[in-house]
Amino acid sequence: MTITISLYTLVLIIIIIGFILYVLYRIFLPKVVDRRISTYQNELLENHISEIDELYHKIRGWRHDYHNHIQIMIAYLELGKTEEMMKYLRDLDKDLSTIDQVIKTGNIMVDSILNTKISIAGKNNIKVTADAVVSDKVAISDIDLCVIIGNLLDNAIEASMTVENEEERFIRIYIAEKMDQFYIYVSNSFEGKIKKKGSKYFTTKDERQRGYGIIRIDGIVEKNQGMINRQSERDIFATEIILPLSY
Repeated sequence: MTITISLYTLVLIIIIIGFILYVLYRIFLPKVVDRRISTYQNELLENHISEIDELYHKIRGWRHDYHNHIQIMIAYLELGKTEEMMKYLRDLDKDLSTIDQVIKTGNIMVDSILNTKISIAGKNNIKVTADAVVSDKVAISDIDLCVIIGNLLDNAIEASMTVENEEERFIRIYIAEKMDQFYIYVSNSFEGKIKKKGSKYFTTKDERQRGYGIIRIDGIVEKNQGMINRQSERDIFATEIILPLSY
């Protein structure tokens, strides 16, 4: 009888301990995940600021040197050195292509993120085509919108860089008001496999950051009562996001 009671007591203790651990897991795990996402997002925002600052200084530097470039080309022409001048122009064009502001959406913050990421993509030989207009009727905050776009393009750049043939690297961006909704579409090339768990896709970042960007996007879309759809087919990954407009 004593042995039986002791066995029942042991089983009961194990059940109670298991229940306590389960409750603690449900309470503290979301906090740990939120803290890690917050840390990752802070690092991401710092990177965005650094990238924008670098682009800004490049633009200022190029404008500062503009007069010098003109004088050099005049000198080449006066000396009849046409080939040297053409080479100089090609080098200038290559340098300017990495800093040229190609997108004006109507939203300064979105312009900064888009142009910075497009510049980074260009440095990695990724062809970017973009058509983007940000309506003033967008209900989402500028910060949340920039977090979504920044994360989408970071993931797109990372995935495109896995493609060995640089001629096949691409990112397509479409942002517009569509059928009384705000529509964001980003597609990109990739090589290999993108991990999928349930309905969620995960990139191949290091273990600490894996999927945090996607989780952050999903959280913002849900908070703003939007919808998100992801598809992966034939070495192309696409994300569609629909957000409400304010009237």
